[in-house]
Amino acid sequence: MNNWQNALDNALQAAERGFGVFPLSRNKVPAIPSPHDKDHRCSGLHECGAFGHGVGDASTCPDIIRMGFEQARHAAGYGVACGAGPLPLIGIDLDRKNGVDGVEQLLQLAAKHGFTIPQTVTVCTPSGGLHLWFTGPAGTSVPNSASRVAPGIDVRGTRGYLVGPGSRGRTGEYVIHHITTTEPTVHPIPEQLLQLLIPPPAPTFRQPLPRRVASPRGSVLDGLVNFVATSAQGARNDRLFWAACRAWEHVRNEHLAADEVEGALISAAVGVGLGERAAENTVSSARKKVGA
Repeated sequence: MNNWQNALDNALQAAERGFGVFPLSRNKVPAIPSPHDKDHRCSGLHECGAFGHGVGDASTCPDIIRMGFEQARHAAGYGVACGAGPLPLIGIDLDRKNGVDGVEQLLQLAAKHGFTIPQTVTVCTPSGGLHLWFTGPAGTSVPNSASRVAPGIDVRGTRGYLVGPGSRGRTGEYVIHHITTTEPTVHPIPEQLLQLLIPPPAPTFRQPLPRRVASPRGSVLDGLVNFVATSAQGARNDRLFWAACRAWEHVRNEHLAADEVEGALISAAVGVGLGERAAENTVSSARKKVGA
């Protein structure tokens, strides 16, 4: 059987199991070139109707899969989409090369964090590594990464893909590991391992409001600043615009200083989570409206 027919047959079998697939070349990259100009942004086949979006072309529909392979007669393998569907597929790529053993690294992580690695679907790669297939919880977004979790461990998550078993690359074939049962089962990823794959959220810092010296005219600005500083999410920009309009009216009437108004209101808005650039634009728009 030639490489193309072998890849198509295996891709259709994977699709029957509910995995979205698309054709790959012998270099393990998408086999169909993009139909768009370099700067064009299109998320996939479903958006523009043309093939050439890599994992964005992945489908479980046999007719669509055949259409894609007809446009890629040089295909020798297929990709399996990760990070999509009600139980998103998560791939753990364990490299064994250049003195690094990803399998040993994963075993060390399991021992350190107290989890057991289930006998899930495991694919042997031509280079001697392993691909472990897991399902993640619905709605979970796992970023793709290379050696971030540990040396020799790459992660395939949202908008990533795994080379499907049966694919033929330049250095050999991807095959199901002998430990996998005759009816392969993709097991849920251990919770402790999942947490290692998801980077912690970036810390958020709230900029403290500058200390202001009370003055007779300052009481007006203090009230407007407080109005902004007590904004709830969803109302921050509207309240900032209203307060800025009132403040610029006072500036126009020479009751307040322009630089004092601008700095105080922007600081208050940033303090409740509005972006500094957005706050600057809103205050500037209010100034133009008032004509201050």
